[in-house]
This record gives sequence, C-alpha cells and structure tokens, in this order.
Amino acid sequence: LNVTILVGVELMIRKRTTEFETIINLDGPEGNANCLLGTAVGFARDMRMDDDEIKPILEDMRSSDYKHLVTTFDKHFGKYCVLETSNEELL
Repeated sequence: LNVTILVGVELMIRKRTTEFETIINLDGPEGNANCLLGTAVGFARDMRMDDDEIKPILEDMRSSDYKHLVTTFDKHFGKYCVLETSNEELL
C-alpha cells in the first residue's frame, strides 16, 4: 500500500454557488452578434428544440439592433447563462 501525503497543497471542492455554468462577456469576442446567434442555436439544441422552434427565435434576434438581439437572447436563454457587460445601454 503506497500513500502519498501532499504537504502544503490545498485541495478544494466547493459547493456550487449559482446555477449558472456559462458566463458570456458581451464586451469580448463571445459578445459578437454572430457568436451569440451560434450560442443561441447551441442552447436551443441542448434544450431539444427543433428547427421550427429555433428559426423564429433567430429571426427575432436578427430583426433589429444589437440591444434587441441581446435582450431576445436573454429572454430565451438567460436562465442558462450569465451575460456580463460594462455597456450601460445593455444593463
């Protein structure tokens, strides 16, 4: 029986603090409109939505400006991720 003792090494298992696993920084490349559209498709497929359900969401996201795209994304997928930004117009 071999036992290894690690001196000075902290092992950490933490309790999950939130239900969110994905954080999207809207100020970075993941916040690009095309990237958000792709992320929306990924979330929709994870939710087992079919193309007939996904298409209207994407059309709505594309129907106006960036703020509308982000708001629509948040409406449909906000419970699966956290959107972060320093842009006051989006807050």
